[in-house]
Amino acid sequence: MPPRNRQPERRSTRPARPVTITAVVDPVAALASENLDGNLYLYDTNRPAGSTGFGTPELHSRVRKGDTLLWNVIPLECETYVSLADVEIDPQIAEPTQKVYPGTDIVFWTAEVKQDLTEPVPYRLSFLLGTVTTPFTPSGRPALSGPAGDGKEAQ
Repeated sequence: MPPRNRQPERRSTRPARPVTITAVVDPVAALASENLDGNLYLYDTNRPAGSTGFGTPELHSRVRKGDTLLWNVIPLECETYVSLADVEIDPQIAEPTQKVYPGTDIVFWTAEVKQDLTEPVPYRLSFLLGTVTTPFTPSGRPALSGPAGDGKEAQ
């Protein structure tokens, strides 16, 4: 029996992926210094697709149209309250929605990427820490970036 010819995989037909973006916060240090600078570390699950800036507030997450984004937070000190209070991004790109894990008071945010990106799109995260009622917002700005290797790079 002759070998079957494989059809090349097309980018537009690949299924959307979930991309989890996790903020690791040192709430004790942030409360002591009254800011998140040097106390926020961002990671995502999309390093193989080309995300960069891991462990910094300037994480650039590679995404494409249809991807589902999920933002969550992990405190370094489990006895100090930390919550993701807001995700602000251009609503033409994504519209984050706050949700709560069932049976808990743990907040997370989700959104669907509405279009493929040609330029990085920065967004802003805000956090509630301890008993402070004013949200903390880092000066570093994470961003969503378009897919790498889409054939548009200079050859």
